[in-house]
Amino acid sequence: MTNILVISGKPDLSELVSQTKGGAIVKNLVTGQKYPVFKNDRISSLGEIRLFTDSDERPLEEVMQAIYKHLDGKATAFEPKKADGKELADLLAAVLPDYDRERVHTSDMKKLFSWYNILAAAGA
Repeated sequence: MTNILVISGKPDLSELVSQTKGGAIVKNLVTGQKYPVFKNDRISSLGEIRLFTDSDERPLEEVMQAIYKHLDGKATAFEPKKADGKELADLLAAVLPDYDRERVHTSDMKKLFSWYNILAAAGA
């Protein structure tokens, strides 16, 4: 997951294609379009992101694998960006029962499941 990137201001996930002197070339996982990103863009690797639990933090990759196993590799049955908080929380509780209900917000869950759906569709 270190080559899968979240770029601030971009709605989808991107894959690192190559690095350049001033940044990188990435490929949008939804559209397949390649474009440059620069050092001043806010870029995070999915491998760096953690999810709060009651006792510590879990790497996003672990959480994504648990979702994948729970859903048998299929996308969620709902559109995460339009889902209500209870539906999102119920699915997250099914895959990560000890997630921190105070620090993991509905907006975080919407991103998590949207990213999961993008990765599932891309076969990543």
